[in-house]
Amino acid sequence: MISELSGKLFIGGGWKTGVGARIAVLNPATGESIGEIAASTADEINEAVAAARAAFRGWADLPAKARSGALHRLGDAIAADADGMARIMTMEQGKPLNEARGEILKLAEACHFYAEEAVRVHGEIVPGDTTDHHSLVIREPIGVVGAITPWNYPAELVGWKLCASLAAGCTIVIKPADLTPFTALAIARKVEEAKIPAGVVNVITGPGSVVGQALVEHPGVDKIAFTGSSSVGLRIQQSATTVKRMSLELGGNCPMIVTESADLDAAVKGAVRRSFRNMGQICIAINRVYVARPIYEAFLAKVKVAAEALTIGNGLDKPDADLGAMASADPLAKTKEHLGDALAKGARLVTGGAAPEGEAFARGHFFRPTVVADCTHAMKVMSEETFGPLLGVAPYDGLDEAIARANDTPYGLASYVYAKDMDEVRYLTTRLDYGNVAVNNVDAGVMNAPYGGRKQSGVGYEHGREGMLEYFNFKHIRIRHDEPKGR
Repeated sequence: MISELSGKLFIGGGWKTGVGARIAVLNPATGESIGEIAASTADEINEAVAAARAAFRGWADLPAKARSGALHRLGDAIAADADGMARIMTMEQGKPLNEARGEILKLAEACHFYAEEAVRVHGEIVPGDTTDHHSLVIREPIGVVGAITPWNYPAELVGWKLCASLAAGCTIVIKPADLTPFTALAIARKVEEAKIPAGVVNVITGPGSVVGQALVEHPGVDKIAFTGSSSVGLRIQQSATTVKRMSLELGGNCPMIVTESADLDAAVKGAVRRSFRNMGQICIAINRVYVARPIYEAFLAKVKVAAEALTIGNGLDKPDADLGAMASADPLAKTKEHLGDALAKGARLVTGGAAPEGEAFARGHFFRPTVVADCTHAMKVMSEETFGPLLGVAPYDGLDEAIARANDTPYGLASYVYAKDMDEVRYLTTRLDYGNVAVNNVDAGVMNAPYGGRKQSGVGYEHGREGMLEYFNFKHIRIRHDEPKGR
């Protein structure tokens, strides 16, 4: 399918070959080119926005049940081709095939979830100050959405925006990351298969600094939905040339606190899963762990064993590997930089610290899961988002110390607590300044509950009913009634 999608754009319900310069897409496990995308031109961007604008009124005016049916068809089409779509994702992103397939099925789940939410959009009747007035408060779709999506979860992070916006009655122009464009183009194939009306969904490609920025500045785009770094999110917020609604899901520097009452084995399992899954390339990855001093060394010993038990491989050749290649050279370089900084400042290497050995790993962006201990906030691993397979660990001597260190960050996306003492749980969860707090589990974001950050981690919500409401405007209709004649 990749060869069929190379250089293509999906605009107005049809496929066209982009006329812009070509950008190679590489397999991060091998360094080999798997295809190329076209850098969308100004005319093509305008064409995509115009197609979304032309389709908007018809899509918004459809009964909610009709939009729901379209999303159910899309979810079914995606699930039916999960194996093929997963293969595309693994080839361009690097995660193991089984994990990629799971992500595709979560995309299908998002379609079905928002299909159900589409038919449950309610307004209100507000009584007036007198009996001859009342107010209707209704929700109407915002309009055309520009979705700018990242490379770490190239199906789900398209899906959250696509499904919520379509459920609300919006139309959308999607600009996927250059590293992982073919997953988004494959989703467009399924949009076509599901017979979603022409122009409702459009996919254009090209550099974010050019094509994404053009959507931000475009007067025909009513809302920007972006997932990516805090620095780029801030630039988007500052550079819009018209007033736009925005949903910005940005970076994190997520802490985990392990108290003395915690189930230590469960805490270790959770830390290893959420720190290293997708090679740490996830906004809610655990970057740093604060462990009660009496169990600190025991925690480190168990984390070492668990991290070293993880398997690494080319995700196509070893579909059941725990970890694949990192998506590109940039996050790998940052991981090495943060590791070197920590070791230079006195951190203790517990495990990892280098690429796995062997010819199979020689040309790809591979790195062993790495744990460093005795960390301080003078180290980048504790104060910045690494976005790689590197975990910093430090001891603490009291809950207030742990809370202060956990909150000592400009980010506020997700945090984690392992504790069995309910007084500790209540104390910690009410004081951690994060939009998501997971207790005795590491699933900080689930589809049926709102997901969003605080501070420099963004504005707005995805997931849940709240995620769909981000694509609506409120309208107040105030009505005055006279007494009927001849009563």
